[in-house]
Amino acid sequence: MMEWGGTLEGLNFQGEAPVKLYEWSGQAIYWVGSLEEVAFRCNTYLITDRDQAILVDPGSRAYFEQVKARVAQVFDPAKVTGMVLCHEDPDVCASMVDWLNLNPDMLVMTSPRTHVIVPHHGQREYRYYDVEQHPTYALPSGGELRFIPAPFLHFPGAITTYDTFSGFLFSGDIWGALDMNWELVVKDFETHVISMNLFNLEYMASNKATRGYVKSLAGLTIHAILPQHGSIIGPQHVKAALDYMANLQCGLDLLYPDYE
Repeated sequence: MMEWGGTLEGLNFQGEAPVKLYEWSGQAIYWVGSLEEVAFRCNTYLITDRDQAILVDPGSRAYFEQVKARVAQVFDPAKVTGMVLCHEDPDVCASMVDWLNLNPDMLVMTSPRTHVIVPHHGQREYRYYDVEQHPTYALPSGGELRFIPAPFLHFPGAITTYDTFSGFLFSGDIWGALDMNWELVVKDFETHVISMNLFNLEYMASNKATRGYVKSLAGLTIHAILPQHGSIIGPQHVKAALDYMANLQCGLDLLYPDYE
């Protein structure tokens, strides 16, 4: 992994353009999400690596054309080679149907539990990459995507994805936030905690699940956290974000406070 030499500060979306978050040694990472003006905004990310392009959480069918238009400014949408699905929810991956119509050879990278459910979005035949059997995916540039289980956050088969070159952690629903005053990158973390609480207190299963997940990240140098909802958490806030999740009382902790 390269040493982080950049910054995410000052980045924001500009109309229909993708936002480049990172670039080094043949790899680049972009935000290509929707401009839906609601608190439950969805982020999609694109990793380009020489002749490959991988979508992370391609999103809802409702915003497929919008996301495709952003991708097209970077890479031919019909030649996108793969997609990572953190779990099966329609806001995460229902547009897989549209992407596979563009390129049936796209690789679908996800967990076995997600693989059981996503065919119900309407596409049963696709090239499946089992992230439990193959927890790392080698990129042409020499970097890797590492798939990290995130059980019951909020789906039993949820995964997150760590890119070894950038040190970016694509966290799916974890660290998600609900915010009508959305910004691409967090500026004030203390204020952002309020927005994260609106989502994580109800969607994350329990402190045992969140604490166990954070423990599984030990040894990784994380330069940024890129959730599927809310704002990207930049380098200066990563430690605070990890502490937040490790100590979060949520889900069953709140529903059954009298049980150990």
